[in-house]
Amino acid sequence: MVKTQDMQKEGKIMCKDMKQEDKLLLGGQEFTSRFILGSGKYSLDLIQASVEHAGAQIVTLALRRANQGGMANILDYIPEGITLLPNTSGARTAEEAVRIAKLSREVGCGNFVKIEIMRDSKYLLPDNAETIRATELLAREGFVVMPYMYPDLNVARDLQDAGAACIMPLAAPIGSNKGLCTKEFIQILIDEVDLPIIVDAGIGAPSQACEAMEMGAAAIMANTAIATAGDIPQMAEAMKLAIEAGRKAYLAGLGRVMEKGGSASSPLTGFLQE
Repeated sequence: MVKTQDMQKEGKIMCKDMKQEDKLLLGGQEFTSRFILGSGKYSLDLIQASVEHAGAQIVTLALRRANQGGMANILDYIPEGITLLPNTSGARTAEEAVRIAKLSREVGCGNFVKIEIMRDSKYLLPDNAETIRATELLAREGFVVMPYMYPDLNVARDLQDAGAACIMPLAAPIGSNKGLCTKEFIQILIDEVDLPIIVDAGIGAPSQACEAMEMGAAAIMANTAIATAGDIPQMAEAMKLAIEAGRKAYLAGLGRVMEKGGSASSPLTGFLQE
């Protein structure tokens, strides 16, 4: 009995230590939340819900929006203490992305930058080659570069060599809410790349976010899933809980999956014997 109590006590201490030490590290900063609010579909209600109910500590913004002024100025909506993650939305080349990133730093948005380079206006798929070039150029300038990319192992390795702080593969086209369409390729990145893998774009439900975290993703970026929900605060909280559950499951180690047959959870020997 004493041994059992000691084991339970030791287990609680280990869980407590794991919770304290399990932080997302980006650009030398520590984050306790693994939910990042993506750009687009912004409203005061969305930002408040994502910070208060989803625990977001990083919020992306497009420089063109922050620069519009008046009621459209998103910076007026983002609380103090939140890390700003400007993106290079609208850039079609590496040079354009670099220019936008430098402008964002000049207006006080800091050194974090999410690289988005798209020449495709229909599906909004990222240009991986230009993204690699922009990552290398901006990393040399001291930026914490977080590149959005189509999941490809060779590209991810090139981004790592270029100085990326993480890799942000899309799960599905931006704003589609289709979920983990590129699941197998994201898993390859998680298994083979020694950088945080942050699943970006396409996550449409808490269950999908949970699944990505169970795979070993470091964080989830989402926007449309919450912004288009019937109850924004409730969906924000659901997303937070799902991400936390998925992370705990990954750290705990998922149980085995049997391809054929089953395995009794209780011994069958002596079943119905007196």
